[in-house]
Amino acid sequence: MNTIHIDVAVIGAGTAGLAAYRAAKAAGKSAVVIESGPYGTTCARVGCMPSKLLIAAAEAAHELRHTAPFGVHVDGDIRIDGREVMDRVKRERDRFVGFVVRGVENIPAEDKLVGQARFADNTTLQVGDITVHASRVVIATGSSPSIPEPFKVFGDRLIINDDVFAWDTLPRRVAVFGPGVIGLELGQALSRLGVHVRMFGHGNSVGPLSDPAIRDYAKAAFQSEFYLDPHAKIEHMARDGDEAVITYVNLAGETVTERFDYVLAATGRRPNVANLGLENTGLELDARGVPVFDATTLQCGKSPVFIAGDANNILPLLHEAADEGKTAGENAANYPNVKPGLRRAPIGVVFSDPQIAMVGKRFADLKPGTFVTGEVSFEDQGRSRVMLKNRGLMHVYADSETGRFLGAEWTGPRAENIAHTLAWSVQQGLSVAQMLEMPFYHPVVEEGLRTALRDAAAKLAA
Repeated sequence: MNTIHIDVAVIGAGTAGLAAYRAAKAAGKSAVVIESGPYGTTCARVGCMPSKLLIAAAEAAHELRHTAPFGVHVDGDIRIDGREVMDRVKRERDRFVGFVVRGVENIPAEDKLVGQARFADNTTLQVGDITVHASRVVIATGSSPSIPEPFKVFGDRLIINDDVFAWDTLPRRVAVFGPGVIGLELGQALSRLGVHVRMFGHGNSVGPLSDPAIRDYAKAAFQSEFYLDPHAKIEHMARDGDEAVITYVNLAGETVTERFDYVLAATGRRPNVANLGLENTGLELDARGVPVFDATTLQCGKSPVFIAGDANNILPLLHEAADEGKTAGENAANYPNVKPGLRRAPIGVVFSDPQIAMVGKRFADLKPGTFVTGEVSFEDQGRSRVMLKNRGLMHVYADSETGRFLGAEWTGPRAENIAHTLAWSVQQGLSVAQMLEMPFYHPVVEEGLRTALRDAAAKLAA
């Protein structure tokens, strides 16, 4: 049996794991990264990049169908070749994965282990026939889709987002469970590419939105394009041959039965910690079996174990995983002298149409009576109407006492760009008055943001 002695062992070679490894090495420590699956991050393989490739194809099809209001007429049918769509998705996806894999290949061979790591105690790991004695450990094992037990009745007709990007062509009919970020992005894209889509949710949630007015606007916008019931009543689910059969009460109150080629479960994700042997450690575990940790330092209790990225499920976003990996790697290298790592202003974007964005504090995070809300509708906003992208509603939140900008939730055009401006404003601690002193060009969509800020300023002055 082989034995390795190392300063820092990193479990997982995704975004967080690679950042942790590099941070530990930069601090002058010996380190090894352990990976049980193929190299390449979740984002590159089955997440943000391939989904945006599918969305880009869907947007191209959608724009071609909606040129007439500009006086531009496309004669004849719009033909969507599912095989060509998926071929480009997979080719470009593999290109992005290749960049990540090449980065891993540049890591010295002696710093890489392939296999499932299991804890024998707090700092001893077993990887196949190799025993790793580490002074510190970083858990960066990512997360996986969580599938409710009743859905397993569909057998191989049940898929997760990973499976979508393995398709050779597009199916005819797909049921989507979960109108969250993944469900909305993939469901709308498939619908625009000619797939018959039914989307079901529970609790009336739409994406990550917590502001009731913005959520209701987004719901209506999506329902105008494809079937979405965010509070669905499912009466029966079954598998019949190569079809999934779902009986549900539709939005009109009628009981209907439909057949689908696939059922996409976009019902949340769970940290990949089940097979790590955490029961062999002295770490305190929460109800999910995840080590209890400090959100600022990522340290698990007072131990030399740290957890970063999607495995801790604080903010499952690539830039957050990279930051957390760096924090965990630096603190592991400097243990027991740990310190809080970088926490940027929260920013999240859903690449639907209209887009959804959230920056800073959400509506649900705010205490009633302590803030004012500025509002703008994009329906009559100049540049949005010019582009016929005039669907959207924005709420910005400001502290009632200080006027400081707290955050925003909205759905609307070019939200991905506006979100960065607002995240920078949160991080700089700007007030609404200071933001209104900044330049706004004309005519741009950002003028809608100025309208919302002016509305907030008027309420602060009242």
